[in-house]
Amino acid sequence: MSTTSHDAPKKSTSSSLEQVSDQLRDHDIKFLQLVFTDIAGMNKNVEVPSSQFQKALSGDVLFDGSSIDGFVRIEESDMLLQPDLATFRIYPWDEGGLGKVARVLCDVCEPSTKPFEGCPRTILKNQLDVAKDLGYSIMAGPEAEFFLFELGEGGELTRITHDEAGYFDAAPYDLAENARREITIALQDMDLEIEAAHHEVAPGQHEIDFRYGDALETADNLVTLKYVVRRIALKHGLHATFMPKPIFGINGSGMHVHISLFDSKGETNLFADTESEEQISQTGKQFIAGVLNHARAICAITNPLINSFKRLVPDFEAPTHIAWSMRNRSPLIRIPERRGLGTRMELRMPDPSCNPYLAFAAIVASGLDGIKQEMEIRKPVDQNVYNMTEQERIDHQVGRLPASLNEAVDALEECDVIRNALGEHIFSHFVEAKRLEWREYIAQVHEWEVKKYLGTY
Repeated sequence: MSTTSHDAPKKSTSSSLEQVSDQLRDHDIKFLQLVFTDIAGMNKNVEVPSSQFQKALSGDVLFDGSSIDGFVRIEESDMLLQPDLATFRIYPWDEGGLGKVARVLCDVCEPSTKPFEGCPRTILKNQLDVAKDLGYSIMAGPEAEFFLFELGEGGELTRITHDEAGYFDAAPYDLAENARREITIALQDMDLEIEAAHHEVAPGQHEIDFRYGDALETADNLVTLKYVVRRIALKHGLHATFMPKPIFGINGSGMHVHISLFDSKGETNLFADTESEEQISQTGKQFIAGVLNHARAICAITNPLINSFKRLVPDFEAPTHIAWSMRNRSPLIRIPERRGLGTRMELRMPDPSCNPYLAFAAIVASGLDGIKQEMEIRKPVDQNVYNMTEQERIDHQVGRLPASLNEAVDALEECDVIRNALGEHIFSHFVEAKRLEWREYIAQVHEWEVKKYLGTY
């Protein structure tokens, strides 16, 4: 749940090779991590010692791409890591007496330095270039929720919550205040502008919101946030999970994404229109219409786990149907009350298990398609979608989100817009991985089935 202001987007920053080299020397950094993500959004890295810093920062470090699931075949294994120097940061903790370690986020390239079609970060950059060619810049602000659970005596993972607190509770009910504060300080030290940190609705559930900005920088910040949250949780004897629905019967973790469209300079909010009844521009409505039109396919990317769909059920503040509203929180898209520079759409279905680069790329591609096709937006729905009858949903043109990962992938395979945005390499590998995940799941005998059927049949 958002507590952020979204008054003005944060500007991107840049660094030169000389500036980064100076920081490495001045802080006596001994190791540098070259960080990238795989198709599933998992953080990967190649770490180099100080003797290799200049080589690494120049983009001359090769790694074996065949060892990364969904990247390349063994006969095409060599890949280059091209660092984005603007993302250089020093981790604000000491590595067990070995000093501090730095990191830089990288794009994956072929040995020829051609961008690799399987690099998720490059896929988002491509979509943002499409938007730029149309005169737009995309601003994004996510609300990533997560759980903190206790570790077992042997360090094993548990689902034992460390508190029984609820939304906005404070100590003594919220036992993770210090962990959350330390996470916040670390993120601030890594140049994330934190706007709020608080306990969420469910026991052991938390949210840390950072200021929204350029979509690529925001996706990078999500990668940073996930790593820092997990790292500091362990220091406090906890484990952090961004799994959408780890416990039955309580709220799952979402990642509502706020999106707005600015001009190419990032100065004028193109969603805003003070002359219209809703104070939303025609361009903004077309963008929203595109997202609504492709929502079932987007869902496969923004909610990529079988477990994701255990969250998208009624009664837990997660959307189940495709509609938009000016105020109520039951539809898929909500327009928060802020207007002018803060005018934006809030997409409520994504969860934090998604790859942020691919999720943002799918959302942007869908919204831009709405603008290109001049799509007409359906009327906003201001009543509770959960309580509507089926006929009322038909009358209000309210569609239904996929009920399972398999159904979402079906929709994805039928969507040329997102397929083209992801590129054939990522699209085919993603679909193949999710079909395999589904086959493995449905072949299992789950505890619910045993309790339901074993003594009855």
